[in-house]
Amino acid sequence: MPELPDISAYISALEERIVGQTLLKARLASAFLLRTAEPPLSSAEGHTVRGLRRIGKRVAIGLDDDLWLVIHLMIAGRLHWRTAGAKLAGRNNLASFDFSNGSLVLTEAGTKRRASLHVLQGADALLDIDPGGIDVFATDLQGFRAALAQENRTLKRALTDPRIVSGIGNAYSDEILHAAQLSPIALTQKLKPDEWPRLHAAVRDTLRLWVDRLLAESKAAFPEKVTAFRKDMAVHGRFGQACPRCGAPIQRIRYADSETNYCAHCQTGGRVLADRALSRLLGADWPRTLDELEALKRGHTNQ
Repeated sequence: MPELPDISAYISALEERIVGQTLLKARLASAFLLRTAEPPLSSAEGHTVRGLRRIGKRVAIGLDDDLWLVIHLMIAGRLHWRTAGAKLAGRNNLASFDFSNGSLVLTEAGTKRRASLHVLQGADALLDIDPGGIDVFATDLQGFRAALAQENRTLKRALTDPRIVSGIGNAYSDEILHAAQLSPIALTQKLKPDEWPRLHAAVRDTLRLWVDRLLAESKAAFPEKVTAFRKDMAVHGRFGQACPRCGAPIQRIRYADSETNYCAHCQTGGRVLADRALSRLLGADWPRTLDELEALKRGHTNQ
């Protein structure tokens, strides 16, 4: 799912292309994409783009007359800049927003239609769609701690809850926790006083690092290859590879459609966290440390 750095890159690229441009036509290839009935999508046609903003993991396109097109890409949705009047051929093409200088096309891979489009009128309607998480760049340490520790959650869940923190998902939460050298299953109400400043700094520094990188890329070309897996990431998507800090193999916890990646040496004191599927398979034989894990691997290799 595109997260804060990716959405920032999309917005930067779109500002250069559509601010000041008139929306000539809005075309839908999938009726399931549009989640609102009033005002109708057609009412946005003929209006000029005045600005863009990020709302959590959503891209909000502001038109005159206080109309807003709010796009939530979810997991597999992506934005593309194509020639004006681009055809919506193929099942992955869901919508196009046509301007005189090009067309903004929304696609979604796979068969699950999770991406959404809302047409909203007025600032109040825009606020209603905001999950309400804090802006980490505008929140000091005290406010950050208050938001995350209001409920006793794991750090992974707290960072990825849009009602608590704005714009962070699976990928960048892994990177943040590795930078902070904190366990993804550490509980927010159990953190030590000295761990809060470390976490707060890691959130800001990690997101700023990737925002800057992706903004630089968006200056060269429209961000067509938005992905949660980037070669310069420290842990996310790097299961089994060496931790860039200590060299230990990156571990993972798998669940549903996603996974948590972490370094046991840097983040959990050498403890290997239980993976639900493997824990059920191995039972009491589940390795608790990196040494036990390596011994288990050697045992299976020698069989």
